[in-house]
Amino acid sequence: MIATLPVSGTRLAANELAAKLVSAEAAIDAAVAAVASLTAAMPLASQQANVGMHVGHEALMHAMESCSALVKARTNIIRSHKALAIAQHEVGLGAVGFNDTNCPPSAELAETTPQVRHLAAVA
Repeated sequence: MIATLPVSGTRLAANELAAKLVSAEAAIDAAVAAVASLTAAMPLASQQANVGMHVGHEALMHAMESCSALVKARTNIIRSHKALAIAQHEVGLGAVGFNDTNCPPSAELAETTPQVRHLAAVA
């Protein structure tokens, strides 16, 4: 037996998730931008200070690794967004917009929608 939420409960839950998703996406983008800005400033700071390239190089490498990890996190939140968009269709809210900025692109979603898997409780 598949448990479903009443439409009103489903819509409330979807609205809450949509708000949290948008917030998470914005936070990740802000973090990527901040770390990228820091990383870009490091070599320039060395030049301004007139010190050798080796000074602060380890810090630069760690900042680059941080930026790379954040971009991976961004990729994963996009994947989460796609999975939530599919779940939205599964619960019957496919026609409802949740202030989405076309992420994932509608064409991509259309490609994945036919592959929707319905979950069922198993004993």
